[in-house]
Amino acid sequence: MSIRERLSGNEAVAIAIRQINPDVMPAFPITPSTEIAQMVATYIANGQVNTEFIPVESEHSAMSAAIGAEAAGARSLTATSSCGLALMWEVLYVAASSRLPIAMAVVNRALSSPININCDHSDSMGARDAGWIQIYSENNQEVYDNFVQAYRIAEHPSVRLPIMICQDGFYTSHAVENMELLEDREIKDFVGEYAPESYLLNSRQPLSVGAYGLPAYYMEAKRSQLEALKNAKQVTLEVAEEFARLSGRNYGLFEAYRLEDADYAMVIIGSTAGTAKDAVDKLRAEGKKAGLLKIRLFRPFPGEEIAHALKNAGFIACMDRTESFNGQCGPLGAEVKSALFNARLMPEVINYVYGIGGRDVAVENITSVFEDLIRIEQTKDAGDRYRYLSLRE
Repeated sequence: MSIRERLSGNEAVAIAIRQINPDVMPAFPITPSTEIAQMVATYIANGQVNTEFIPVESEHSAMSAAIGAEAAGARSLTATSSCGLALMWEVLYVAASSRLPIAMAVVNRALSSPININCDHSDSMGARDAGWIQIYSENNQEVYDNFVQAYRIAEHPSVRLPIMICQDGFYTSHAVENMELLEDREIKDFVGEYAPESYLLNSRQPLSVGAYGLPAYYMEAKRSQLEALKNAKQVTLEVAEEFARLSGRNYGLFEAYRLEDADYAMVIIGSTAGTAKDAVDKLRAEGKKAGLLKIRLFRPFPGEEIAHALKNAGFIACMDRTESFNGQCGPLGAEVKSALFNARLMPEVINYVYGIGGRDVAVENITSVFEDLIRIEQTKDAGDRYRYLSLRE
């Protein structure tokens, strides 16, 4: 039975954590993810969960403690944002290469400098090649649902990799929305108990975690890690199908919105997808064939499926809420163009940097992107293929 609530995204994550009741949560506070650890600590103090909360001296220590706990056989998690995720950089790779299914709530926030505490995706996109599964959420309901599904994906025997559940700082983390929760028992049964096959505290099966990788073995280890990450794509779909039977809410690798016959398509990640849907509806009412593809699973990147979904679009806008500093494209733009090239599709692709540092994005801004695509079709002139949206000149 569903429970109707009005919650912020941070509250939704904290409730999901309470319902799952993991074993260990090391955490260090950083805006805008601090509330998650604060709320979980309150649940622990009130006796609502028996999670062991570890206050640490930094985010690097938080991830190090999560690695130690997970390697010992405990279901572990943490939460962070921005510079906190950057401080974890070294040990993010340790977690992934050690095949430890840690869950991490990432509340996306800009990286300094200049100092900025508002939303963009520079933190998690900077960590995109660390070997973690990455799932992004549009709204508070998706934040909750994605976190509930996270351990089922990460702990699957064919995967066993850490997972980031990402949401946009302040836009979802602090904004309150109507949403539906599942009963505690339903979540507990869905996620299940953690029963790792190998762990350090198993005296009957000695093993080493993070051993030195000689040149004769290192490449094979990385290839094995890649195969596990690729397996996460199918597992994500299987878990989503089971979750749909439980909740009535359907998830895939991405969401295609009015895309099937679209001449002009936008590819986007996160909360601005809701704004983009309104823009698509407005343009459709005007007789313009606009469509949207909202990425849910970014790592592993579902390139073949995305290329297939975009096959009918002649003009595509890739929306990056971060700057890659290569002068060519952003992370999402690079992935989408690679997928289209591999599928031998050659639409006109324009990459936009938008909303960084918390710059607001309205329906009118998104509409202007589609108008750019229509203008390119009419004039046969793409102009600059790497642009900033809503930049004050």
